[in-house]
Amino acid sequence: MPASQPFGTPEVINQPPPLPDHNLFTSDPVLTAAVTREGAGWAVERLKAFGAAIGGEAVAALAEAANRYPPELKAFDRFGQRIDEVVYHPAYHELMRLAKTHEVHSIAWTAPKAGGHLAHMALEYLLVQAEAGVCCPITMTYAGYAALRKHAVAASWLPGILAASYDARFIPAPEKTGLTIGMAMTEKQGGSDVRANTTRATATGEAGWCALNGHKWFCSAPMSDAFLTLAQTAAGLSCFLLPRWLPDGTRNRFHIQRLKDKLGDRSNASAEIEYHGTSAQLLGEEGQGVRTIIEMVHHARLDTALAAAGMMRAAVVQAVHHARHRSVFQRRLVDQTLMRNVLADLVVEWVAATLLVARVARSFDEAGSDKSAAQFSRVGVAIAKYWTNKRLTSHVCEALECIGGSGYVEESAMPRLYRQAPVNGIWEGSGNVICLDILRSIEREPAALEMVLAEIAQARGGDRRLDLALERLKDALSDRAEPQTRARSLVGSLAVAMQASLLLQHAPSAAADAYCSSRLASDWSGTYGTLPAATDFAAIIALGTLAE
Repeated sequence: MPASQPFGTPEVINQPPPLPDHNLFTSDPVLTAAVTREGAGWAVERLKAFGAAIGGEAVAALAEAANRYPPELKAFDRFGQRIDEVVYHPAYHELMRLAKTHEVHSIAWTAPKAGGHLAHMALEYLLVQAEAGVCCPITMTYAGYAALRKHAVAASWLPGILAASYDARFIPAPEKTGLTIGMAMTEKQGGSDVRANTTRATATGEAGWCALNGHKWFCSAPMSDAFLTLAQTAAGLSCFLLPRWLPDGTRNRFHIQRLKDKLGDRSNASAEIEYHGTSAQLLGEEGQGVRTIIEMVHHARLDTALAAAGMMRAAVVQAVHHARHRSVFQRRLVDQTLMRNVLADLVVEWVAATLLVARVARSFDEAGSDKSAAQFSRVGVAIAKYWTNKRLTSHVCEALECIGGSGYVEESAMPRLYRQAPVNGIWEGSGNVICLDILRSIEREPAALEMVLAEIAQARGGDRRLDLALERLKDALSDRAEPQTRARSLVGSLAVAMQASLLLQHAPSAAADAYCSSRLASDWSGTYGTLPAATDFAAIIALGTLAE
């Protein structure tokens, strides 16, 4: 009889090693160059520190735990008293602590010099690669500052919002540091059509305070310390600041009906809530709610765009790492012609997205002192949000396919990344809403479109394909027939031309040529892995390769 063999696989071969611990910032040549070029070179050491803190297995384990054990609603205490609290896994709180102590939420506002929004963009781009779920409360806190700073409540709230600390306790704001801000806008019957909101606000007799009655269909991060929310007054839709705790130290009437069972973003709680005589302070003028809250929306859109670029980076790193260590038919995957085409195409998409969001972030920094930059930022951020998220879902899916079956199982990071991919395309305006917003913006403010076209024209003469694309784009924009029917086509063409221009100016020539030869071609299908045979695949893939 043959000698008995031990149970199990005697030797495991041809399996990629775990992704090595690495500094998420210093290992990213596109981001590191963009940070200095676009005006936040002073933040490099902070970015290095954060990239090192979150780029290892320890934080990956925190992210896995925060998603495996999602938040739970505790509506009542054991005595039957309504408390409306959400309980998170300790891993979530540790991730929040890392983000807040590294000033992801506040650096845009506390920066020692110009470039704060760019530094914020870079920090959150890194954070989303470690764990995307905590980015929602971080984004809302960052964006909430933009809306609150202009109002009388600023003095009492902004110091806590800016604090580089995190306090997980559910206690009144004056007793804690490291406050977080949320937002509750949409309702069952309206969704993006917030003017259809039915929540009513009634003056209480106390200056500036109202009692709200109604509901909100989506309220993310419901354990935030306060929320910007919308309600109808006699003058129309108005904006309010709603604290979870009232000035006298009692709980506000903030009833969490249930938590959403979401496709992704599972470490972050999203809730359906009801207001029953809930106290809130009026922000801005009555009837001007959208105008008041739009600053928060505008800044949140920057994060929904940059998150897509960060997730593309995460997908590229996983796919290239796998392909470099896995052999099929006696050759490494990364050496096989068709796989090289797919990997290079994924890298080109990530490079283009990162250059675009960095450029838009710079316009946020310049907007306060430059009217043209403000005009560019309003349209540019919407274009970036629309296009990067439209490309993201197929990008992550293609990266998962490069890995194959082992990328499809939950032990891999890819399923979580894949489930997360659609959320930013929906948040702060789905594709149609964004495209229609852009049409309205350029109709109302033609100078904003001129700024975008001028940005594209900075690379004029650098590549004939872009020159021709720019002329086609101008012809399409001048055609007034059925603009809504063509809205997605127009916005997509603007985004591609902006990315091509940025690549020609700032990216390695191999990546710029690959982008122009594919995305600017009349027969481009949008499918990854269709770059021309003459592409310098090795040079492009190197951008997504970790040093080992």
